[in-house]
Amino acid sequence: MLLRAILLVLATGFSVQASDLSVLPINCRQCVIVTTASWNASTGELRLAERSPKQAWQFVDPPVPVRVGKQGLAWGRGLFPSQDLPGPHKIEGDDKAPAGVFRLDSAFGYAREAPATRMAYLPLSQDIVAVDDPKSRHYNQVIDQSKIHQRDWSSAEKMILGDDRYKWGIIVQHNVPPVAGAGSCIFLHVWKDRETATTGCTAMPEAAMLNLIHRLDPARHPLLVQLPQPLYVDLRSSWSLPSLLKP
Repeated sequence: MLLRAILLVLATGFSVQASDLSVLPINCRQCVIVTTASWNASTGELRLAERSPKQAWQFVDPPVPVRVGKQGLAWGRGLFPSQDLPGPHKIEGDDKAPAGVFRLDSAFGYAREAPATRMAYLPLSQDIVAVDDPKSRHYNQVIDQSKIHQRDWSSAEKMILGDDRYKWGIIVQHNVPPVAGAGSCIFLHVWKDRETATTGCTAMPEAAMLNLIHRLDPARHPLLVQLPQPLYVDLRSSWSLPSLLKP
């Protein structure tokens, strides 16, 4: 992969130089695009784009509103190296959703039976937890604690909540393999309501969440691209991203 140096004008208004940027893998045929107005914004829009080997990206649905982290976005650990890029960098407990490009893993939900989906599906139970203790060997993992003989974590989130936030969701492959303290257990999931931001996930209306679960196909190597919109526009060509502009 060739090294590239391009000028980025970030949402914060300052110019920076970034290098060693990559492009979306050729086998990626589905792309979930989340953009926000700035690094600090907790609201944004989600779009689903698809392409075939001989066609350009096409958005298949209208954009839907989302809520991201209470404190906005910060560079996470995904497919593209971001440790040397200017801007905030995600750490555990910062209430920021990860920016970057990430693989999408299995779906999950409260229902025992999987909805119509091609993705692997994890039915949640009272024993399923998301470990966010950086000292644990299970850090950044969703596990069945009933199968762990010696628990070594001091903090973990139960996945069955008193509301519908985890009624449906998809696991985002952020910080894999895990680096302690770099952020854990990131999901796409149903929002509590339009007014409520998250502690680091990306939340949306239930219908939009179910639509992703129905449409995403592991054989098409779906990815999540999540960025402030001004930065997305600057990186679009270099990263081979779908254009946000209507043709």
